[in-house]
Amino acid sequence: MTMSAPRSDLIHTLTSRGFLAQCTDIEGLDAKARAGTITAYIGFDATADSLHVGSLMPIMMLHWLQTTGHKSIALMGGGTTKVGDPSGKDEGRQLLSDEQIASNISAIRKCFANYLNFEGPTPASTALMANNADWLDTLAYIPFLRDVGRHFTINRMLTFDSVKLRLDREQPLTFLEFNYMILQAYDFMELNRRHGCTLQLGGSDQWGNIVNGIELGRRMTGAELYGFTCPLIQTASGQKMGKTAAGAVWLNPDRRTPYDFWQFWRNTEDADVGRFLRLFTTLPLDEIARLEKLGGAEINEAKKILANAATGLLHGQAAAEQAEATARRVFDEGATGDALPVAMCSSDEIVTGLGVIDGLRRLGMAKSNGEARRLIAGGGTYLNGKVIADPDHQVRGEDFNDKGEAKLSVGKKRHGILRSI
Repeated sequence: MTMSAPRSDLIHTLTSRGFLAQCTDIEGLDAKARAGTITAYIGFDATADSLHVGSLMPIMMLHWLQTTGHKSIALMGGGTTKVGDPSGKDEGRQLLSDEQIASNISAIRKCFANYLNFEGPTPASTALMANNADWLDTLAYIPFLRDVGRHFTINRMLTFDSVKLRLDREQPLTFLEFNYMILQAYDFMELNRRHGCTLQLGGSDQWGNIVNGIELGRRMTGAELYGFTCPLIQTASGQKMGKTAAGAVWLNPDRRTPYDFWQFWRNTEDADVGRFLRLFTTLPLDEIARLEKLGGAEINEAKKILANAATGLLHGQAAAEQAEATARRVFDEGATGDALPVAMCSSDEIVTGLGVIDGLRRLGMAKSNGEARRLIAGGGTYLNGKVIADPDHQVRGEDFNDKGEAKLSVGKKRHGILRSI
């Protein structure tokens, strides 16, 4: 998408750092951002007790929105989580209880702590966390169908990717899920009514849902609304952002330690360093331009800067510095440490022996026995720095140091601790 040079701080920041995929009216939104305060929102499902790295681009957009003087709303899907967003999904999600959803929302709030200021000096500068259950749970079905549902045609709804994907693959799409796009459109209109929200942000896979909300607002209230999406990120090698052999890269520290989060960014592919610095840190653009020009061994220093900046944003600068120090001890000195992934071993297992394959799986280094065997066969699995060639090798008492720890490694960058109970 092209436009003349942005005149507002908001649009200049978002476009220069690589956040723009599509916008319903970029020139109009730029003028509106320059004229005064914009209130914008992004919705987040509460299907787990933490968000993951795939949510960081939307979170960073809310961060820059607030940083440039506008109001951010993080909308929790307390209502829509009961339905499930079919976008990008091959099958329906497991339905959660109200208690599970409430618990997840409470835990997810921690993900935003260092990105958004929920206690600003004025209402206009304070970010807001809203919950769409506040209005969706009280809707009366027949009035909702009559007042809102009549603005949606089945013909058009069938053209959206979230529906087509499921139908093309002959996967069932429940009537419950089919209603998701109507509910999300209603969210936009309700936030406009309650908080003067005029902009919805999101990933590019949400474009159809966002346009629905804009059209619903125009038809029902005449509101002038905008939509802005960011690209869905893949790594330079084509991998989905945030997916690793050990699973999703969670944001809450009880799901993924600050050390593991730091290592995720430290292992960034060379070709992605500059792009990720722009998207996932607040470093100045001129400094990023200098760092992405580094080559050879120097690019590793840029990766450490990326890891420190991204980890510092989420977990705080002290956690980032500790993670870097732990990495230095592990790789330069061969030390173990509490920041590494840990799997507990019972005293009986230490006596009789714990299979190294089981150890790899417990530490999340292998998803299956077959994958563990392939890692061992490839010669890249180590126990306390020594190559393990036998897939049936047993980790026993003599392998544990005086702290009751044994270190399993896959390659040179992935390490974990087996710890005796």
